[in-house]
Amino acid sequence: MKSSRFLIRTALILICTVPALSLSAQNNQVNSDFVPEVGQHGKDVVWVPTPPELVNTMLKMAKVTPEDFVIDLGSGDGRTVIAAAKLGAHALGIEYNPDMVELSKNNAIKEGVSDKTEFLNKDLYECDLSKATVITMFLLPEINLKLRPRLLDLKPGTRIVSNTFSMSDWEADYEVTTEENWNSWNNALLWIVPAKVEGTWKFPNGEIIFTQKFQMLQGTFKNGTKTSPIQDGRLRGNEITFKINGDIYSGQVQDNTILGTVTNSSSKSDWSATRRQE
Repeated sequence: MKSSRFLIRTALILICTVPALSLSAQNNQVNSDFVPEVGQHGKDVVWVPTPPELVNTMLKMAKVTPEDFVIDLGSGDGRTVIAAAKLGAHALGIEYNPDMVELSKNNAIKEGVSDKTEFLNKDLYECDLSKATVITMFLLPEINLKLRPRLLDLKPGTRIVSNTFSMSDWEADYEVTTEENWNSWNNALLWIVPAKVEGTWKFPNGEIIFTQKFQMLQGTFKNGTKTSPIQDGRLRGNEITFKINGDIYSGQVQDNTILGTVTNSSSKSDWSATRRQE
């Protein structure tokens, strides 16, 4: 599977390096008779549609509900935005090709979800992502990496779903391979934006110093002269879990406070911590 993905990625990159047609005419005139073609040039990547089965898998992984606001980066013909709207979510597509934007709007009308969808002819690097609870995308790894700092600054718990391509050393929280389209686009990766907890936190009986790499946590607990390592530390949005000397800590990060429970072999009790302000 890895070699297959490498060949697919290489093919996409080779296509993208072919000199693109001028976009100036596209920006000034929308073709009402436009029919998209697989492999057509975009700003940074060619258009290859995500199979419907994988669209559904991606939205299922992100647990999209009517409470969500979904943003699809590089929305193409609008299929992911439309599928999200059919689940009751409000959804926004960001697409650089104006013909694709108009096509998407027409597709949303045909599918009866125009009231829950919006499509913008815009550069994905310049769009506001702050309202999103879910972001979907099918972009190349180098584009994902360029977007990564902005994604990590989104509200903790925001779900990011990618067709096939990774975020480099930011490991996915979940990964699913569908049985359909086994030889092409059948892999989805999900990241949950983690809260930022790196630093020193005061406990009633000591302090914890967290070091954080994306959703993974390490660190030490200090109680007087005794120091214990943090084990199995992890964040899923605002949810935090870790172990100290076999005791299992779980809780919710709320800005500069953590509230939760600690469980050992014989009891369960509440715990709390506050961030030390530098």
